[in-house]
Amino acid sequence: MRIRMLHDRLLVRPGKEPGERTSSAGILIPATAAVGKRLAWGAVTAAGPLVRQVEIGDSVLYDPQDLAEVELEGTGYVLLRERDVHAIAETDTDEATGLYL
Repeated sequence: MRIRMLHDRLLVRPGKEPGERTSSAGILIPATAAVGKRLAWGAVTAAGPLVRQVEIGDSVLYDPQDLAEVELEGTGYVLLRERDVHAIAETDTDEATGLYL
């Protein structure tokens, strides 16, 4: 099924749901541990014509509590407005030569 998003809407495929995770110090944190407001990452799969800063394929940070979910062909997606995106992940494109001057 082809989807054409309207206005400033984004169709985002959520990242994997975090279960048990390990902190940077190596402490195992169970999935049932209570944490404060936790944001989630997802990949943009479709964008409306009025979206300015987000492109298809970008990894975006959003609040999973304020979302509308939809299932298309057995896959779960999240519908967001561009203004509901908190951040866009950028890849490091600077290629270092390895030379020190």
